[in-house]
Amino acid sequence: MIIDREKPQLKVVLTDVNARVVQAWRAAFADTPEVEIHKGSILTRQADAWVSPTNSRGRMDGGVDAVVKRHLGAGIQLRVQRAIRDQFGGSLPVGSAVCVPSGATNPSFLISAPTMEQSAQNVSETLNVALACAAAFQAVHVQNEKEPGSIRSVALVGMGAATGRVPARVCANLMWTGYTLFNDYYFRDYDDLRRIICEQLDDIDSRPEDERVRVSVPTSSGTRR
Repeated sequence: MIIDREKPQLKVVLTDVNARVVQAWRAAFADTPEVEIHKGSILTRQADAWVSPTNSRGRMDGGVDAVVKRHLGAGIQLRVQRAIRDQFGGSLPVGSAVCVPSGATNPSFLISAPTMEQSAQNVSETLNVALACAAAFQAVHVQNEKEPGSIRSVALVGMGAATGRVPARVCANLMWTGYTLFNDYYFRDYDDLRRIICEQLDDIDSRPEDERVRVSVPTSSGTRR
């Protein structure tokens, strides 16, 4: 179910060391100038929350996950896995996310959003990036409902663009879709989020590459703010 509800303003920063991803973001987000785009490591970005693409078990043993774990310390994986166990029975579905205290001042929170089930999978032919990106923003919203104003800024990397082997342009467009859905709609839970994204993108393979996957949810699926 989707309902209309105001959200507090959120500063969104996209940052990646991959120049192709950064270039693709600049094209995909050309009409959303409020989103900041930078080339560089997420470790250099000041934000209330960082988003780390992960796997369903929260094993931070590769890609950005491993970089973040080295930076924040081994305890961050324990907190992520504990949250996955407590909230999702030990396995975090793609299209869901957990938000945990980081133990640091920058960021204050880490959001783990799986782009894949295992530690290394090719997800280039899936909708996993859109699902993970939207879930990360949903996690921000859930945290701010619990503690209003606790996350006012969030930094994300190119989700699935490295370990997941998602081409830069597809990654950027799928992340644009996830951002747009969060910005325009309030989702009651992750089940609704996954359902709507899958419904709207089920014909992605039939679309020209340049049109993938910049879509908006039609009014029949929910109420636009």
